[in-house]
Amino acid sequence: MQIIGLVGGMGWESSAVYYRLLNEGVQERLGGFASAKSVMVSVDFAEVTALQLAEDWDAVAVILSEAAQAVERAGAEFILMCTTAFHRVADQVADSVDVPLVHLGDVVAEAAKEHRMESVGLIGTKFSTSRVFFTDRIASHGLDVKVPTEEQQDTLDRIIYDELVHGNVTDQSRREVVAIIESLWDAGVGGVILGCTELELLVRQSDVEIPVFASTSLHVEAALDRALA
Repeated sequence: MQIIGLVGGMGWESSAVYYRLLNEGVQERLGGFASAKSVMVSVDFAEVTALQLAEDWDAVAVILSEAAQAVERAGAEFILMCTTAFHRVADQVADSVDVPLVHLGDVVAEAAKEHRMESVGLIGTKFSTSRVFFTDRIASHGLDVKVPTEEQQDTLDRIIYDELVHGNVTDQSRREVVAIIESLWDAGVGGVILGCTELELLVRQSDVEIPVFASTSLHVEAALDRALA
């Protein structure tokens, strides 16, 4: 089993989901007392978020690169960044280490392509959906990517940052997010990517008719495939 490196803390709820799913996945695949070999460095969400708001991406890249280098020194044989928004500096982080970085955008795009999708919707934080760093990565796989309206992006930001990052899950917010997913379906997408770990706490496939691609779960499955190959 290869050692999985995790750059976490963005926020810690997301990192906890990654850790749980990795260990549940190993136990499901190997049985018995098996668990994932992993090492995580968790950054301060408040610090990197402040830098994000200030558009100081060079400083963000330094912090996350140092975290990636630390997990590499601790024995990680490949790395996951437990975040979507901070994939904005994924290329810089990948260049800073000598082990592979498994890019979330590539993973979700490949999953959509396996389901013969031509057009997908992406929901997540306003930053992730209003900028092109993540949508362009997905589109590079030959997919058309649609995102919510600006008003819907504001709604998703409120739900993610005011509720979900604090572990607060409500039926009202679930209904609001399902409505956004259905509007993307009406716009012609074949499936919708849940591009934020916290959204997986709120919406499941059983809540909607259109196929949904849970980015964190897919990221974890890709890591397990690599670690246990």
